[in-house]
Amino acid sequence: MSDLSSLFEAAQANAQLLPERPDNPTLLKIYGLFKQATEGDNAAKRPSFSDVVARAKWDAWTAQKGLSADEAKQKYVELIDSLRG
Repeated sequence: MSDLSSLFEAAQANAQLLPERPDNPTLLKIYGLFKQATEGDNAAKRPSFSDVVARAKWDAWTAQKGLSADEAKQKYVELIDSLRG
């Protein structure tokens, strides 16, 4: 396992232990980076306008389009580290 993968797994665990809950835009960025790191570019159909939560998650993931898995993992690790204080 690469060092980045180890850091990514540690960041996933640390995300559950943050001292305070991040605001919604930050949570969506965390979600988008995680999905990009683990699944790649979003190929799903955009959810309907009435499903606000699913649509926000879809938008957050799609905003990361084009990042490689390693780039997304690195950004995820950096974001979680910055939130830990």
